[in-house]
Amino acid sequence: MLLCLRSLNSEETTFQLKMAADTPVDILQKVLENEILQSAKVVEEHLDAEIQKLDQMDEDELELLKQRRLEALRKSQQQKQEWLSKGHGEYREIPSERDFFQEVKESKNVVCHFYRDTTFRCQIMDKHLTVLAKKHIETKFLKLNAEKSPFLCERLRIKVIPTLALIKDGKTQDYVVGFTDLGNTDDFTTETLEWRLGCADVINYSGNLMEPPFQSQKKYGTSFTKLDKKTIRGKIYDSDSDDD
Repeated sequence: MLLCLRSLNSEETTFQLKMAADTPVDILQKVLENEILQSAKVVEEHLDAEIQKLDQMDEDELELLKQRRLEALRKSQQQKQEWLSKGHGEYREIPSERDFFQEVKESKNVVCHFYRDTTFRCQIMDKHLTVLAKKHIETKFLKLNAEKSPFLCERLRIKVIPTLALIKDGKTQDYVVGFTDLGNTDDFTTETLEWRLGCADVINYSGNLMEPPFQSQKKYGTSFTKLDKKTIRGKIYDSDSDDD
């Protein structure tokens, strides 16, 4: 009888130890593992359904599907070539205000950097725009010397250098004025500028617009600086650079 009680006590102790081993972290891990398994099961079922759908297609249906995909690929390639023929895919300078109007007329999405040679922050902007021009060929990336385009700067109310004019369908929809919308630092990343352009819908942005990719800030609002028609900042061509 004594041996029997000792055996029961030993089993109870082992059970209690196992229960104690299940810490909150262990429980959370098990829950996550279960969620992953469930998600994998859903994906697998979806793939099985797609495979079954393909298996049930006859040769005519498969050929039609193939032709549709080839046609979509052909149109995509044609669009790419059209963009390239209009100067997309590279970040380039235009010499005059007259060229600006022609360039904007040709393309649906345009980013134009109004710069000044002596402003250091314009060089920083150049570096990032060069990268983005190659990545987003759906958008035309230009630069224009603000001091050589007084009429255009007055018309677009360009008062701070650097300023990006974000243009859709021939109309200026938004501005990036200085580096305020980019974390207010010279060390902002290309991804940060890409996100900002995505917020203006002037590029095809695949990231999450609700999560700005600022590296040094925990939280940053999505209230952007725009030039209000009733407010003009400072004198013409104020510099946003501390070095100027």
